[in-house]
This record gives sequence, C-alpha cells and structure tokens, in this order.
Amino acid sequence: MNPPPTEMESSKKTRLNLPAGMETNLRLDPVPAINFTPPPKITSPSKTTYSDRFIPCRSSSRLQNFNLVDKPSPKKEGSNEAYLRLLRAEMFGTESGTGSPCSPVSPNKIFRYKTEHPSPASPLAGLGPGQDHGSNGLGEVSTPTKAPRKIPKTPHKVLDAPSLQDDFYLNLVDWSSQNLLAVGLGTSVYLWSASTSKVTKLCDLGSRDGVCAVQWTREGSYLAIGTGRGEVQIWDSTKCKKIRNFSGHQTRAGVLAWSSCILSSGSRDKNILQHDIRVPADFISQFAGHRSEVCGLKWSHDDRELASGGNDNQLLVWNQRSTQQPILRLTEHTAAVKAIAWSPHQHGLLASGGGTADRCIRFWNTANGKMLNSVDTGSQVCNLAWCKNVNELVSTHGYSQNQIMVWKYPSMSKLATLTGHSYRVLYLATSPDGQTIVTGAGDETLRFWNIFPTAKTSTPVRDTGIFSMGRTHIR
Repeated sequence: MNPPPTEMESSKKTRLNLPAGMETNLRLDPVPAINFTPPPKITSPSKTTYSDRFIPCRSSSRLQNFNLVDKPSPKKEGSNEAYLRLLRAEMFGTESGTGSPCSPVSPNKIFRYKTEHPSPASPLAGLGPGQDHGSNGLGEVSTPTKAPRKIPKTPHKVLDAPSLQDDFYLNLVDWSSQNLLAVGLGTSVYLWSASTSKVTKLCDLGSRDGVCAVQWTREGSYLAIGTGRGEVQIWDSTKCKKIRNFSGHQTRAGVLAWSSCILSSGSRDKNILQHDIRVPADFISQFAGHRSEVCGLKWSHDDRELASGGNDNQLLVWNQRSTQQPILRLTEHTAAVKAIAWSPHQHGLLASGGGTADRCIRFWNTANGKMLNSVDTGSQVCNLAWCKNVNELVSTHGYSQNQIMVWKYPSMSKLATLTGHSYRVLYLATSPDGQTIVTGAGDETLRFWNIFPTAKTSTPVRDTGIFSMGRTHIR
C-alpha cells in the first residue's frame, strides 16, 4: 500500500474520471503560474466619456467661411503658423514685427468689446502703423474735436443803475455803434462811454413823464426816446440837444426800431407808427394789427421787413407796402412776445421768445411762414440777440430762474448758463464789436459779460469795478 500524498504532491496531481477498468493514478508535470489580464472593456457606442480638458478640432469649424484663417499651403501643412498668425492678428491687429496688416483679417476684432475712438484731448490716438495724421485709415479725413469755448461765469463789470424799472414791456438799454450805452432811469436818460467810463446825463423829462424806451440809430449819433405820455423824441448825443418831437400815440411808447431814416414806434394803444425824420409830419403810416400792447419791434438787416410782437401773443411781420394787414401772422406763442431777433447770418431767419406761459424760443422762415424749430427754455423769455461773429445767440430770462443762456445755432445746444441778477433780466444790448453783452434787471444793476468770440481787430473792455450811473461816486 502506498502512503497518502502530501499536500504539495496533491497539488501536482489530477485525478481523471475514467471509465471503469481504466482508472489509474497519473502524475502530471507542473504548470507555471500565469498573471491574467482582463481584456479591455468595450465602450458602448451610445455613451460618450468627457474629460476635464477640451481640445477643439478646427477641422470642423467655420472660420474659413468668415475669412478668419488662411487656407493652408502645401509646404505649411500640419504646422501651427497659421493659427499663431490669427491670434496675433486678432489681438494686435498686425503681424508682430512687420507693421503690415494681416491678410485676410476681419475688421471687427474678436477680442474687442467696442470700437475705440480717439480721445478729444489726443487727436492722434488710435492711429495704426502706416496711417497719416488726420486720416482714419479708410481714405476719409477726420477733423479733431475742438475743445468748447470757455465762457466766463461772472460779469467783468457791474454798474449801479438806480431807478431801473422792473417792467416787462419797457426797453430801457441800448448800445450804440460809437460805444455809448444809453440807459433810461426813471425820468432821465444817461449815456455811459465804454471807452472812457464817463457818464453824461442826456435829458430829464420832468416829474410828469417817464422814459419807456431808448434806441440808437445805426450810425450811433442820434438817440430816440419813447415816453410815458406817448411822445417820441430824437436827441443829438454829441450836442445833448433834442432835434425832433413826434406825437401820435395815445399812451406810452414802450418799444422803438430804426430803419435808416424811418423810426417805428410801438405803443400800449396797440398801434405801430412810422416816423420819417426828413418830413415834418408826425408819422407817415400806421400799422394796426395787434389786439394788445406792442412790446417787441425789430427791422430786418436789409430793412425790408419789420417784425412786431405784442401782449396778444402774436408775432407779425410787415413790409413797407403793408397797410392794415401784415404779410405774416404767426400765432404759435402762448404768451406775450417781446423777444425778437433777426439772424445776421441767414436771410429771412427770425427768432422770437414767449413770456411766462410759453417759455419757448421759436425760429421762423419768413419767406414761407413756417416754424423751423421750437425750444422750451423753462423760463420767461425777455430778450434775444444774435452774435454777428459766430452763429450763436443769447437769451435772457425772467420767471423763474432769471438766467442768461448762450446757444449754438442750429443745434440749439446750450453753451453756457449765467446767473447773477436777482430780478428778471428784462434788458439786453450788444457791444459794437459783438463780443460783450450788457444786461439789466429790476435789481438796479447793469452787468457786462464776455460771452462771444472777439474780433481779431477789436479790444474788449476790461475795466472792473462798480460804477453808479445815477450818483457821482464810484464804489
């Protein structure tokens, strides 16, 4: 009998189940150990595995459709040079180190959020290599943005004007071509020389009358005065002597306008009278179209048309052939029309301003009677005046802000707003050089402002201080 196999030997034997009679013990050779590696797992086609890194495939992109990349050339096949050129072009605009534009590249940069424009303070900013100064690279000439003109916010001179009335319907200040300022104070008229600061008392109407309007001739030697009793007087300023006296109005003559030798006067009696200083008659014609007091009058620069404004909210335009009917009747204003000004730059362009209930500056083409524009100023419009040097105008205002505004025409952008008067700015006149304006108000002051560009040959008045026109002292 054979002994039982050991544990090691049993591991090296394999018993086979053979048919009966053939069973025997077989000894097999040892089999070496094998490290089994399972086969790779086959991923189902319906599932996609994503990693945390995304590598784009440019072969399926549509950059070629937008001409953003070059078509690869045979000798550059498989290189990254085209892709690097695209990145440089989109980030820097040109090939690095060449100074020539990349080709082809879309003008709208991919990595830019908005179009950049040169800064007004630096007109040359934004020019690329190879571009000339003043060119935008597209064959068009770009104009550098001009810095806005600085307008002083304070007056350079203040005159004390006691007894200057706070009456919307009067016109008590005018500046002559000979640089003399006429001011009506109570019953008297004073002349102030802007050249010498000398004050002269021209006349005194007496206790039973008062000054309602003053207006110089265009030559500046004669001054017309409208009185509270309805008279119109003509004075020679060089001799301080009255040379004519016209009657015809039933009550005060509050507005005057010269046209060569013809003087027009508007009154509370609703009429406009035409006076000719060459004939002895008091007036040669009468315009009766307003239904209330006439408070605005201006002749056009060619002396062909007369614009009148009234307390009936109407703006009328007359000519020398007019009798009882104006050639234009403009009724868009909803308050009294005192502020009237003809443009010195465009024939037939008329500006008008409405009172407290209107507050608008309106522009008219008197050739066809159409309103060109309307601007709500927010305050009562008391006066308008155009600058003869540039296409700008100034307006003065009453309720409720008592301000002075400078406008750019035709955009009507506001260039400056000036304050200082404590009452309505009822009076306005322009210096002969067109640079300075003087404003008057019921606060009994006259203020001088440098608001318009000065002419090259003119010298602005630069005196300072406060001068009393009705008194003999300076303070």
